[in-house]
Amino acid sequence: MNKRLVKFAEQGVFVLVIFILFILLFSDRIVVPVWLQPVGRMHPLFLHFPIVILLLAMVMEAFRFRTTTAENRVEASVFYQDFLANLLLIGTLLAGLTVIMGLFLAQEDGYSGQVLFWHKWSGVGIFFASALVYTIRNKVWYNALIARVGALATIVCLVGAGHYGATLTHGDNFLFAPISNELKPTPVSLDQALVFNDVIQPIFEQKCVSCHNPGKLKGELNLTSMESILKGGKSGKLFVAGQPAVSLLLQRIHLPSDEKKHMPPLGKSQLTPQEMTLLALWVKGRADFQKRVVDLPATDSLRFIASALFKPVQSVETFEFDAADEETVTKLNDDYRTVAPLAKESPALAVNLYNRAAYKPEKLDELDAVKEQIVYLNLNKMPVTDAALRQIRKFENLQKLDLNFTDITGNGIAELTSLDHLKTLSLAGTKVTFADLQKQIGAFKSLKTLAVWNTALTPAQITQLQKEHKNIQFIGGFDGTASEPIKLNPPQIKNSSTIFNKTLALHLKHPIRDVQLRFTTDGSEPDSIHSPLFTGQTVLDKPTVIKAKAYKQGWFSSDVATFSFYKGSYIPDSVNLLLPLNPVHQADGAHTFFDGKLGTFNANSPAWANNWAGFRKNEMALVSEFKKPVSVSSVALRIMVEEETSIFPPGLVEVWGGPSRTQMKRLGTLKPDLPAKKSTHELKAITCTFPPHTISYLKIVAYPLKQIPEWHPNKGNTALLLVDEVFIN
Repeated sequence: MNKRLVKFAEQGVFVLVIFILFILLFSDRIVVPVWLQPVGRMHPLFLHFPIVILLLAMVMEAFRFRTTTAENRVEASVFYQDFLANLLLIGTLLAGLTVIMGLFLAQEDGYSGQVLFWHKWSGVGIFFASALVYTIRNKVWYNALIARVGALATIVCLVGAGHYGATLTHGDNFLFAPISNELKPTPVSLDQALVFNDVIQPIFEQKCVSCHNPGKLKGELNLTSMESILKGGKSGKLFVAGQPAVSLLLQRIHLPSDEKKHMPPLGKSQLTPQEMTLLALWVKGRADFQKRVVDLPATDSLRFIASALFKPVQSVETFEFDAADEETVTKLNDDYRTVAPLAKESPALAVNLYNRAAYKPEKLDELDAVKEQIVYLNLNKMPVTDAALRQIRKFENLQKLDLNFTDITGNGIAELTSLDHLKTLSLAGTKVTFADLQKQIGAFKSLKTLAVWNTALTPAQITQLQKEHKNIQFIGGFDGTASEPIKLNPPQIKNSSTIFNKTLALHLKHPIRDVQLRFTTDGSEPDSIHSPLFTGQTVLDKPTVIKAKAYKQGWFSSDVATFSFYKGSYIPDSVNLLLPLNPVHQADGAHTFFDGKLGTFNANSPAWANNWAGFRKNEMALVSEFKKPVSVSSVALRIMVEEETSIFPPGLVEVWGGPSRTQMKRLGTLKPDLPAKKSTHELKAITCTFPPHTISYLKIVAYPLKQIPEWHPNKGNTALLLVDEVFIN
């Protein structure tokens, strides 16, 4: 190699040593700019060059000397020497560049944990060991022993860095995973299976844990224990119990596969449709960690699918009929109907129909091929009429039938009396009458349970039926003696948006008929006597927090439902940010604050659910222009507060206004209260009020909290400020 080029390369190695030392010493203060991030992401592509070159160079270096006597050493030929020196120099340079790329990549969100730690330092060790060998290899005292020790140390670092790099890429136990899977114990029986431990956790272990474990905390998310799953990761909580539509877990797995945030990443083993459905149903069922599969209702969709994964319960009921053809059962499953075995190896089937709008009577006729095997049928909330009952009676082995909130009347119940094995019949929310039941209920041969809550039957009529048919348990809400009251669901809102500019008619609703909805606007909890009764006449003209509860005689009252309504009288004609946003929370830039879209607790969710603008290194400095002057007296910021993830209110808010950009004066300031230790996380508006001013330009400055309180694990650091909407009044 040209001597001048060699000198230049040697100087490059020295520069890389200094630069890498600088990055290592100040890594916690370095932020890699967006334009430089692609360099870091070239690390996995570039690293193969130094691995091959250095491995060859170090093997050659180990055999550079051959000893003929104890006093003499004989070096390899001149060609060997020159080739080896150039190879080692090139390998060292490439290793240094690879280390810098890796250090840049490690600064991005999602890289942490013990595996990353060892991969980082073994990679750094490769570079420094090779640089040291190159520097000292021509010294007089350098001999075969030192050469071989240096070569061995570099090769050990190479092997270590490669191992930990493979673990980061492919997951722990990648090499022996096939063998490990073969040695796993057989599934537990259905009666022992837990929903989380035996259905959900295996999905995490097979598809997620390779990147989300204590050794490789991608996104600071650990999916190996209940505690860590509940804690979530850097992007926030993994799920909102009972709300799969706003849960980060479900949002990420349903992203297009080529999206950067799609999980599992492209190239990894992907979730099957059944696994995605199981995760969604688990979250919808409030993500219970302790419940057994058999504790779920027999017609529950999660139970339907999960039951087929386990050995049958030893005491499971046996059936005289044969199992249906597997291909036939598979074809009967679609987006609006599930057909699944009650348990593995059981011939009995449970059928669940969904989507009222898509239902047609033909859906029942299509089940003729498995009519003998159907023992559970769930038609809850389907537009089923009395005519369908004649279709249902062909399922001769039916044991449980759910007709809750269907359109049947009592006239056609007689069609079901031919079902000799029917034990449970649910008629809640239907038009069935006392006279119909009194006349026909005695004809059922095996009926044990009949649900008639939320029907026209009075408690007295239900009591009379119970006396006349002692072998049947009637479930009708609260009967004042043996039965337990049923708890109402919380109220819901019908308003399409909770943001308004002048006035808004409040619309509350409840799925149960004849329910009283009572509400408050002063922050207190509603009661059944003193709180106003919702009549549909309430009109809001200012920002309001509504707390509502549902009441009905013979039922437990619902939990409190809280709804926040926001008023924004003015939308600026133009708006811009004076300082950059936090790289992770860009949302839609300055337009985010007036787009009428409210963010959720999943601050890093996909674009359609992510409306959070983030500030940490810079304050929020927002300037708005109004072409026609407006009179303003308050500015509110909707923020997220989640102390456990270091998301705090701003330390200070300042509002400035005036007739022009250069003639603004401070109108008001606000210093919000800070959350206490282990406070409940919340989404709320903080409002800065001041005397009315007529302005054309408005500047809002919100400073992130500079020092997190002493009681916090992240004490002393700057908190993250998240804002999704601004309201000017």
